[in-house]
Amino acid sequence: MTLPMKAMILAAGRGERMRPLTDTTPKPLLEVRGKPLIQWHIERLRDAGFNELVVNVSWLKEKLVEFLGDGSRFGANIIISEESPEPLETAGGIIQALPQLGDRFAVVNGDVFTGFDFRALRDFPMREDLAHLVLVPNPEHHARGDFGLEQDRVIENAAESFTFSGIGIYRRELFENLDPGVRKLAPLLREAMRVDHVSGALHEGQWSDVGTFERLAALNQG
Repeated sequence: MTLPMKAMILAAGRGERMRPLTDTTPKPLLEVRGKPLIQWHIERLRDAGFNELVVNVSWLKEKLVEFLGDGSRFGANIIISEESPEPLETAGGIIQALPQLGDRFAVVNGDVFTGFDFRALRDFPMREDLAHLVLVPNPEHHARGDFGLEQDRVIENAAESFTFSGIGIYRRELFENLDPGVRKLAPLLREAMRVDHVSGALHEGQWSDVGTFERLAALNQG
């Protein structure tokens, strides 16, 4: 039986490398092929059965809140997790939103563009793992990658490494009992990897970290 799962879209970042565009437009509202990045995520998550979405906001949050509304125009229910002007980083944002999330939930970075089928996350059996990460082949701008993948286990160091896509499933236990505030996700993941509690899969389809003008332009030309 498929467990009901919520999904969180991380949309609180400043987008420094995309200035001056992000001086007036939140990065998740930058358009790719005629549609804001975050709308692509909302629609693809909705189509995969994720109708309950949490979105964290910080920089230019009023614009994101106005665009998202309650999610009804996208056929979804959207809950806003509002952060201070100083974003809480990935883990910090998840910890703050934890009361709105279930025992296991999907998370996707709001500044990536991908054709990944989110249905794979809804149906994935977590067993005893604390996290399941979607990895991708290393792009040119991140040639060293992040983590290794041996069969379905994500490890810190390996002969071949891959890049974390910003897409994953997490158990509440990974974040419970941690103090609120600014906190990065990578140290928590590495700690879980050391006790073999992180699984993973490789996505070799469309994926781009929309972190520079050049990558945004390339997507819009494709």
